[in-house]
Amino acid sequence: MSAREQRQAASDSGLNKQRVVAEAIRLADHEGVHGLSMRRLAGALGAGAMSLYYYVASKEELLDAMIDVVFEEIELPPEKTGWQSAMRRRSISARQVLARHPWAIGLMDARTSPGPAHLRHLEAVTACLRRAGFSVLMATHANWLLDSYVYGHALQEASVPFDTAGELADMVEDVYLPQLPPEEFPYLNESAATLAASGYDPAEEFLFGLDLILAALEPLRNSA
Repeated sequence: MSAREQRQAASDSGLNKQRVVAEAIRLADHEGVHGLSMRRLAGALGAGAMSLYYYVASKEELLDAMIDVVFEEIELPPEKTGWQSAMRRRSISARQVLARHPWAIGLMDARTSPGPAHLRHLEAVTACLRRAGFSVLMATHANWLLDSYVYGHALQEASVPFDTAGELADMVEDVYLPQLPPEEFPYLNESAATLAASGYDPAEEFLFGLDLILAALEPLRNSA
């Protein structure tokens, strides 16, 4: 099909790039990204597969566009606040966005053709750290460390079999404790029972670790 024919087919089906990318993200959110194909996407859009290539030349270009939308959803670090508060807000936002789009976790830094939102995000993070007094090298260290923590935590959260403190308490009572006889696993049994009884919320772990990292980075400002 010629470019003109592709353009006509796309026009006839009411397609545009934004709609194509949005539908691809919807499919990935529900089914994962590995099963996403141009044919599957075209079927969901009610269009011919060839018409999609007028907007995205390949699946790789489609993934680039999808990841750029994910970066656009992440709050940029605010300029008129301290660097720790700014990076804390940005990290919390990134975690929330990745909870909505878990398929994106392994792709965030894997794209070799970053889009405009991706580049704006990187520039804003780097600017926040550099203006705070971090050297180029230390800002790079800080960015890597924070991203590794956010992405790793998002990956872990996507795989755990509970979402709330109540669900965890039920699992401890019904699943974990029966497998932890106190005479064989005294410390694990004690920990599980104590956490369940105290209403321990695993969601608090993210902020606990994030604040430790930010505090540890603070002394590295204004150093080589």
